[in-house]
Amino acid sequence: MQLDLENNLNPAQLEAVTHAQGPLLVIAGAGSGKTRTVVYRLAHLVGQGEPPESILLLTFTRKAAQEMLNRASHLLGQGLHGVSGGTFHSYAYSMLRRYGQALGLRPDLTILDRGDAEDILAQVREAEGIAKGDRSFPKKGTVMSLISKSRNKELDLEHIISKDSSHFLPYVQDLRTILQGYEQFKLDYGLVDYDDLLFLFERLLKERTDLRDFLAQRSSHIMVDEYQDTNLVQGRLVKLLAGEEGNVMAVGDDAQSIYSFRGATVSNILEFSTSFPRTKVVKLEQNYRSTQPILSLSNQILAGAKEKYEKRLFSRHEEGGLPQLLRPLSDQSQAAVVMNTIMDLSRRYDLGDIAVLFRAGFQSYPLELALAKSGLDFQKFGGMRFTEAAHIKDVVAHLRLGANPTDLPAWQRAMSLVSGVGPKTCRRLYDYLVDQNFQALNKACGSKPGLQEALDMVNWLREHRSDPPQDIVDKIREYYGPKLKERFPDDYPKRENGLEQLSQIASGYSDLELFLSDLSLENPEQLGRRQVKENVLTLSTVHSAKGLEWSAVIVLDLVEDRFPSKHALMDMEGMEEERRLFYVACTRAKEYLGLSMPESLFNRFQGRSEPARPSPFVQEFTAGSYEELRENYTGGMIPPGDKKQRQEQTQPQESGEPQPVSGHCRHKVFGQGKVLSFIPPNKYKVNFPGFGLKVIIGDYLQFEEAG
Repeated sequence: MQLDLENNLNPAQLEAVTHAQGPLLVIAGAGSGKTRTVVYRLAHLVGQGEPPESILLLTFTRKAAQEMLNRASHLLGQGLHGVSGGTFHSYAYSMLRRYGQALGLRPDLTILDRGDAEDILAQVREAEGIAKGDRSFPKKGTVMSLISKSRNKELDLEHIISKDSSHFLPYVQDLRTILQGYEQFKLDYGLVDYDDLLFLFERLLKERTDLRDFLAQRSSHIMVDEYQDTNLVQGRLVKLLAGEEGNVMAVGDDAQSIYSFRGATVSNILEFSTSFPRTKVVKLEQNYRSTQPILSLSNQILAGAKEKYEKRLFSRHEEGGLPQLLRPLSDQSQAAVVMNTIMDLSRRYDLGDIAVLFRAGFQSYPLELALAKSGLDFQKFGGMRFTEAAHIKDVVAHLRLGANPTDLPAWQRAMSLVSGVGPKTCRRLYDYLVDQNFQALNKACGSKPGLQEALDMVNWLREHRSDPPQDIVDKIREYYGPKLKERFPDDYPKRENGLEQLSQIASGYSDLELFLSDLSLENPEQLGRRQVKENVLTLSTVHSAKGLEWSAVIVLDLVEDRFPSKHALMDMEGMEEERRLFYVACTRAKEYLGLSMPESLFNRFQGRSEPARPSPFVQEFTAGSYEELRENYTGGMIPPGDKKQRQEQTQPQESGEPQPVSGHCRHKVFGQGKVLSFIPPNKYKVNFPGFGLKVIIGDYLQFEEAG
């Protein structure tokens, strides 16, 4: 079948598809038709007489490879069954099974699955007598992840631990011992794991030049998708298979290299022309996803990158509103601002075509509670839903005991944290509590270490149930902190962020039962479900959103320490990846892009809000490339230039004027309240239903007529 390339491809795509000989690097900007280009090149090569078996296609998922082959087959009207490849690992495995005898490997080579590999690590730890009874020692799954990351990044294990998991530094030598024992175990029993495949294949190609030449001749055309996501050994494998003069086509976008935590290195794509000196570079810059205003802003993000391939995304969709820079008064009110924006967008788009993106999973917690309270369904990807997280459930169980000491499920969860207290003992203790048999309770404490502390905590909760919810949460956190580290030794620093977020959310409440009711508004039928649901709002980390698109996208927390992350601010390479991450977030949007940048962050330790430092990436935007909307003190969003309306809402009243001492008012967080008295020069005592008495600066209130 003759392909109509000119009418189905733009000039840059056509140039890439019809490239004849030598190395080719296709820099495919976001939404520029990368997959289409690969598919048409596959079809074009076979249509020009290239045997399918001479083509090697390397991708990162089997699904991606199969989709490309199916689409190319459809274009040609014939099958492409002879094409080799798939994922790097699957291709390496097939070659090792066929030719691995040269390395002493058996033809029936078996790969350890993840579970088996972790079990071996546990056996080695037990055999070496490492950290017996130490519940803070990393679990076998975490040890496996650290070892895998060390291998994929080709960095020393201690370096990986010090950078990503510093709380494990005291165990570095023990972990090295386990790693050595693990490698020896595999050697003794002729086993390989998933990560071994690439390094063994590389060794085979280096030691057997005759085999390398044979494979290079057989695969006269090599195509590699998502090249920005390759790690060091994958980059070397491509060079070994293709040679410097080979017909290798690498497709990717340096600006979307965001997986360094998995071992990916952006240097592979940036240095491709050095590895393959005769490389032709083709840039796909025409975007088929987003409007031009969104792309113009995205181009500004890329402009600040230190090392990059210069490109400017453009679209024929020149119409469209400017991206909006949303300026909530604080991170406390951000959820309400975003909720209102979502509701406005839902009048133009289906909920399933709207997404809220964030740097880290915990950043969406306040929004999740606001959504649950409103009854608006959502699905979350990348990070656990707030009320599903075990550590949040632990703390909430104690909160429930404060509101109702006879709450049996809450009691059972709280007591499960005490060593030596099983289900039967737990129920017996509960009966003592309900019957107020304190003598029996005290006797039980004598034989159960830690039980007295747990019961003291429950008594404190019962006595202080009327305290501000934030104070109660903080007291529970103080008690729970050591248990958090013991219960979740592998990732407790991340979970501490979630508990900090819970405390900040609690600061907006004056009543424990109201706080608990809002926390409990999640639909129980939805808990634990992970399947993709149709026509519901999407919440997602940016990492999980790569490759996806929505008509409307809102990005949260564009302030220092949150986006970019605190760790990245100390590291130049980390900052460069954060910039790319922001670019990926913005280019997910087709028609609407909202960027939320709170003006202040609540400092729980100081008990007040402090000015937030804007994300450095946002500060690079030029005037006129976005529309800024600031939250006023009544919850509305107005342009900063709307001085009259802003002054009406924010300017203090002159103390000489009569002040309202009765009637009603509205507050952004507490809602409608009854004004009880005026406190000169500009404060009011207000009773807010559900929140109690508050003394509020007049600037933050919108007064309503009495009656």
